[in-house]
Amino acid sequence: MTEAPPRLTSLAHGGGCGCKLAPSVLQQLLAEQAEPSPFRQLLVGTETGDDAAVWQIDDATCVIATTDFFMPMVDDPYDFGRIAAANALSDVYAMGGRPIMALAMVGMPIEKLPTHTVREILKGGRDICASAGIPVAGGHSIDSPEPIYGLAVTGICRPADIRRNSGARPGDALILTKGLGVGIYSAAVKKQALSPDGYEKMIASTTLLNRIGAELAQDPDVHAMTDVTGFGLLGHALEMARGSACELVIRDRDIPVFAQAPSLAKQGFVTGASRRNWASYGDAVRQYEGMADWRRDLLTDPQTSGGLLIACEPGSASALVETIVASGYPSARLIGCVKRGRPAVAIET
Repeated sequence: MTEAPPRLTSLAHGGGCGCKLAPSVLQQLLAEQAEPSPFRQLLVGTETGDDAAVWQIDDATCVIATTDFFMPMVDDPYDFGRIAAANALSDVYAMGGRPIMALAMVGMPIEKLPTHTVREILKGGRDICASAGIPVAGGHSIDSPEPIYGLAVTGICRPADIRRNSGARPGDALILTKGLGVGIYSAAVKKQALSPDGYEKMIASTTLLNRIGAELAQDPDVHAMTDVTGFGLLGHALEMARGSACELVIRDRDIPVFAQAPSLAKQGFVTGASRRNWASYGDAVRQYEGMADWRRDLLTDPQTSGGLLIACEPGSASALVETIVASGYPSARLIGCVKRGRPAVAIET
């Protein structure tokens, strides 16, 4: 009898965007690299931890460049490829652009995985790119002790359509376009404790492209955007707060979450990245009295291919949410506001 191939998640010490370095570690590594750029055309670099780099070609065109890769958070190779590709493309959409091509980055333990498994991972990534209307035009591969897959993505946009994570203004409303709980669900997947319906809902969310970002960027009432990934909602909200020199207020009761996420979090299905996230930035977050630990774990939960966090003109917020929902993002909600104050995040009930 042929021995069954190992579960993908069993070959990795982490999975999805939970593999990211903790915010505090990344901050130390980049401490000497956030100086003002001498390159006039580099409109967005590392200065505010934004989603992608932006280089202006001429008065009408900017190039957006990003790269994103990680280890598997699910065992199905095709789903892993799709999630990783959607997550990488999200960085371009979050900047207000549209992708034009991708390059694959592949690291596989060739002696442990059959060829057809790796092919399915690549097929998943290629199919997501096809749904975005772009090719996987090449790439690079290595023999790796753990399975790794992702994309380097190139996109374009008009200079006026660039949306940074640092453009939020006092008085703005905050919108989140997808529910939270991806990391919690993936922790349950690893222990084979997630229901089939829960898995289906997770895949539907993580393979849903954030292409709405390119449309929203054409609206002058949309001031800032970022995608919510490995640092959790609180971490990426804090990056927006710091970049914009404002306080972000988030209403806990309005945050969309996956249906099973609260019960799973209470049972302890929490990733190590969630706790590392809180240890990195918890001193800049003000919780409401009596906030449960499991709830905080949900707000620091690393999201893989998560939604967009959007700061917009308050008078347009309700209409924008309606537009986002009608465009195929049923979980989109108004979740808070931007206030004057020191750069921090406050959680209200």
